[in-house]
Amino acid sequence: MNELPQSILFCCDHNSVRSPMAEGLSKKLYGTDVYLQSAGVKSDLDIDGFAVAVCEEMGIELSRHKSRSFDEMEQWGDDLSSFDLIVALSPASQRRALELTRHSHLEVEYWPIMDPTGLGESREDRLVYYRQARDQIRAKLIERFGQGMAAS
Repeated sequence: MNELPQSILFCCDHNSVRSPMAEGLSKKLYGTDVYLQSAGVKSDLDIDGFAVAVCEEMGIELSRHKSRSFDEMEQWGDDLSSFDLIVALSPASQRRALELTRHSHLEVEYWPIMDPTGLGESREDRLVYYRQARDQIRAKLIERFGQGMAAS
């Protein structure tokens, strides 16, 4: 377990499932101790309803999340080099993050989190896969940064 960085950017393919879940879970675990954001390689999808539902089960509000891409972050003045750590939750986002940070000394970690989209037939089946992805993210956060406020 390592010390909590001051700022973390979570990224995945569309910023609609895994990275918003990671951002929301982190905010619940670590509160305002750390600056947390998320982004995607693309921002062509809205927040996923199943991601919203499984996070709501843990008291995490995601429905107001606005998806954004790395390019939009730059346009809006969010400089990647201002983050202490980038956590990539998909291979494509890891490649993009490494590409964008190749001239800085920014740490990019890859966490292989399952992509639950398109898995399962019924709503209940789908929720099972989304819960698995959510729980994988939560377990990685606690393993990497500790219990945070969950311990109190």
